[in-house]
Amino acid sequence: VSKLEGSPRRLDHVPSWPRTREKPSGMATLAIQAHRPLRSTNKNVRPSKRTSTRVRSAKSPSTGIGSCHGGAFLSDAEKAYLEKVASMIGTPGKGITACDEGPGTIGDRFAAVGIENTEENRRSYRQILFESPGCEQYLSAAILDPETIYQKSTNSGDLFPKVLSDRGIVPGIKPHLKVYALPGQDGATVMQGLDSLAVRLAEYKAAGCEFAKWRSPLEIDVSAGQPSDLIIQANMRDLARYALICQAEGLVPIVEPDISLKGDHDLETAVRVNVKVQSELFKAMLDHGVYMEGAVLKSNIVNPGKACKTKYTVDEIAEANLAVFRRCLPTAIVTANYLSGGQSLPDASARLNAINKHKTAKDPWNLSFSWSAALQMPLFQLCKGKDGLQLEAMSELYLKELAIASAAARGEHVPGAGEGDHAIA
Repeated sequence: VSKLEGSPRRLDHVPSWPRTREKPSGMATLAIQAHRPLRSTNKNVRPSKRTSTRVRSAKSPSTGIGSCHGGAFLSDAEKAYLEKVASMIGTPGKGITACDEGPGTIGDRFAAVGIENTEENRRSYRQILFESPGCEQYLSAAILDPETIYQKSTNSGDLFPKVLSDRGIVPGIKPHLKVYALPGQDGATVMQGLDSLAVRLAEYKAAGCEFAKWRSPLEIDVSAGQPSDLIIQANMRDLARYALICQAEGLVPIVEPDISLKGDHDLETAVRVNVKVQSELFKAMLDHGVYMEGAVLKSNIVNPGKACKTKYTVDEIAEANLAVFRRCLPTAIVTANYLSGGQSLPDASARLNAINKHKTAKDPWNLSFSWSAALQMPLFQLCKGKDGLQLEAMSELYLKELAIASAAARGEHVPGAGEGDHAIA
C-alpha cells in the first residue's frame, strides 16, 4: 500500500478556546503542562473544504420553543473553535487511533501474550502508538485513557497530549465510567459518568485534550426485544447530554452508539436497528441544542450478527451502511469514524474501503476509522512467547496497518479475495 505523497508542512493552528474559565480543582491542580495550539507537520493534511453552516448565535431561549437552538449558549468564536477541531479530526485519508482502554482491559490483552501489566509497560506501549515514525501521515486524532494523559514520552520528556499535538494529531479523552445493567431490561446497559462529567472535562481540557469520546454499547437480541425503546432512548439522551456538556467545556464531542456484532440477526434487521438508534441520537442532540457542526460520530459498521446464517458480500454491507447514513446522519456533521468492534483488520479495512468506493454525491461526509483492537491485537501477537514487549517490531507492523487503514479511508485499498464478506460460520 503506497504512502500519502508529499513532504511535511504546517497547518493553521487551532486558536485558543475563547472562553475564560477558573482553574479546575481537584486532580487538575496537579502540575500539567500548558497545551499548545495544534499544528500539523504533514503537507497532505487538508481541513475539510465543505462550506461552513455556522450562523450567528441567536439571543433566544433554550427551552420550549427555543429548544433545538443549535448551540445558542456558544459565542461565534467558540463555535468556530469546535468546527476547526472537528474538521481536523475529519482530515481526509486520516483516522483515529483508539487507545483508551483502561488498565484492566489492556492488562487482559497483555496477559494473553505473557506481558506483565505494569504502568511502565502500558506507557511504553502507548508511546509507540503516538511516536512511530511517520504515524502522523495516517492519524488525525488519538483517544486516550485518563491514565495516559499524565504519562510522558521518554524521547522528549513531554506529556503525551503535547507529543500528539506537536505531530498534528489531535489528543482526546475517554471520560465515561462503567456500564450499568438497567433492571428489567435483560442485561441491557447504560453508561455511567454524567454527574461528574463537567468537572472531569475541565481537568482534561487543562491537560491538553481537544475532544472527548463517550461510548454507549447496545446489542441486538430479537428474541428478547433488545434494544428496547427504553434502552435506546436512555442511551441516546445520555449521549446528547454528554455532547452538550463537552461543548460547554470547550471539547468536541465524539458520540459513539456501538451496536455489537453479537447475535444471529440478518443485515436487514441491523439496518432497521441502526436507523432507529441513530435517528433517536440525532433527534436528542438537536433537542438538547448541541452544535452539530462541532460534533463527530463514531459508529459501528452495520453488519449482520456474527451467527447470521445468510451470506452477504462486502458490497452489500457497504450499501447498507450508506443507506443508514443517508436516512439519519446530518450533513452538518463533517466526519463519521467507524469503530472496528471485533472485526479483524482485513475485514474492517475491506468494508471501510467498499463504503468509500460506493459513496456518491449524496454522501458528503468524510468516512474513516477509529480503531483499537483491529490495529492492536496483531501487535500483541508479536510478543507471544517472547521476552517482554517487542516495541520495534510492533512499531513497524503498526505503520503498515495504518497505511492500510488510510488507504481504506480514501477508497484506495485493495483487499484480498473474500475479505469483508460475511461468511456463514
